[in-house]
Amino acid sequence: MCTVVIDVGDGGASRLLAVRDEDPQREWDHLGPWWPDTHPGVVGIRDRRAGGAWLAADLETRRLAVLLNRADVLELPEDRVHTRGSLALESVVGRSPVGALSMHGFNLLEVGPDAARVLSWDGAELIETPVPQGVHMIAHDGLDDPATARIARWLPEFRARTAHADDWEERWGDLLAASTELDPTDDAAIIRDNRPHGYPTQSLLCCLAEVGHAGVEVHEVPLPGN
Repeated sequence: MCTVVIDVGDGGASRLLAVRDEDPQREWDHLGPWWPDTHPGVVGIRDRRAGGAWLAADLETRRLAVLLNRADVLELPEDRVHTRGSLALESVVGRSPVGALSMHGFNLLEVGPDAARVLSWDGAELIETPVPQGVHMIAHDGLDDPATARIARWLPEFRARTAHADDWEERWGDLLAASTELDPTDDAAIIRDNRPHGYPTQSLLCCLAEVGHAGVEVHEVPLPGN
């Protein structure tokens, strides 16, 4: 139940804030070049168990991808279901998912120097949603979905804080900090504790990134308690 805020500007240049929700017991590695043999030049947040990435960026191709889980209607035995961890890695080197997939549901946000889009898989259909110019949010449902409580609550405020100001990181960071006034179990919270909702996940990490023709910049921001 991760959350991403993205501002797509003129010419496709984009800035984003991504909050990762994961099981604290599942080991992972901080931002780094963890795949020199298979994906040279790619940096990302690595999941140690599956070897894939939650967020990945290719500095040469100037592409970035973030993976968010979503519900699905997949009807396959678990021993035939493939990990979603390869999606972000393959995306940034130009190999986006196509067709029917033997994976559980996801939203894959793909950001390049000219445009951004979301590829959504629900176990039955893969749908592409271009991300238009302006500020948007995505979590476990559709882009800017008002049925997602945190989007309904916070998207107007992120839009009110112009991300393309020089101090966009500070403005968005302050708003993210303000959002922690909500209880982390609240449906509208961005910094989350999903255990009461039946998921063993909590917000563990935040990344800030800029993607454009000048290149890709991405860095981590520690969250309280992590």
